[in-house]
Amino acid sequence: MNKESQAVLGLLAQHEEQIIAEWLQESAGAARLTDAGRRTLQAEAAELLRAVRDALQAGAEPEDFQGKPWTAVRQTLEALSRTRAAQGQSAGDTSAFMLAFKKPLFSALKRTHAADTDLLLNAVWSVSSLVDAMAQATVTTYQLTREDIIKRQQQDLLELSTPVIKLWEGVLAVPMIGTLDSSRTQVVMETLLQRIVDTGATLAIIDITGVPTVDTLVAQHLLKTVAAIRLMGAECIISGIRPQIAQTIVHLGIDLQGISSKSSLADALALALAQRGYVITQQHAA
Repeated sequence: MNKESQAVLGLLAQHEEQIIAEWLQESAGAARLTDAGRRTLQAEAAELLRAVRDALQAGAEPEDFQGKPWTAVRQTLEALSRTRAAQGQSAGDTSAFMLAFKKPLFSALKRTHAADTDLLLNAVWSVSSLVDAMAQATVTTYQLTREDIIKRQQQDLLELSTPVIKLWEGVLAVPMIGTLDSSRTQVVMETLLQRIVDTGATLAIIDITGVPTVDTLVAQHLLKTVAAIRLMGAECIISGIRPQIAQTIVHLGIDLQGISSKSSLADALALALAQRGYVITQQHAA
């Protein structure tokens, strides 16, 4: 362990409470926190400080933050960043909290080693490099965590926007709303095929009333879904074919021959029931 690391380690061991108190005072927004929030922030600061102290005691060098001795510190920072990301806090707030760690350390070094200029400057540089690396680690983890959260939310929205409804015994329906893309088509296909297996349905209605436009790509997605349904031994009806969509399909030269289509979901259901031998009659009042 070099002299600079020894100096920093000595400060963390001897002046822990003072450094944490100054750290919280320097943190932006700490004064606006509730008592519970302040206690949480204090606990986070104490945990990080002790993790840094343990790493230095194990011989970690501040300039080698990606090294094995710093593993516990990086894990602590990752947990902190994930928690704050889940709470909706920004990456800037988390990074600023870490950068606020510099000032109390600088002040402590100045009070203790003001007479040794070389040691003071080298220690300040080591501390600055270490804290910068810690702040960058929080930003990186925060970004990855937010990306994971966004992906999960997008997946949840896709699943919610493509429900598979049982309309009748052996008849399923998928009301499509919004633009069809490859990801959404894949979700629709997987969900629908699984429901066909679970229910033993022999006919699926894909309702595109809520799809704003149909182009070549959308038509290809629909045809792939129909092909997958047929491979499962079921048939398919496409409903919601409005005049504008019908004209677009014709102009694009898209071949939907062999696929039953109706202008409305009600008409599609009536066709499905008729294909299964059901007859719908209206009971008149006596």
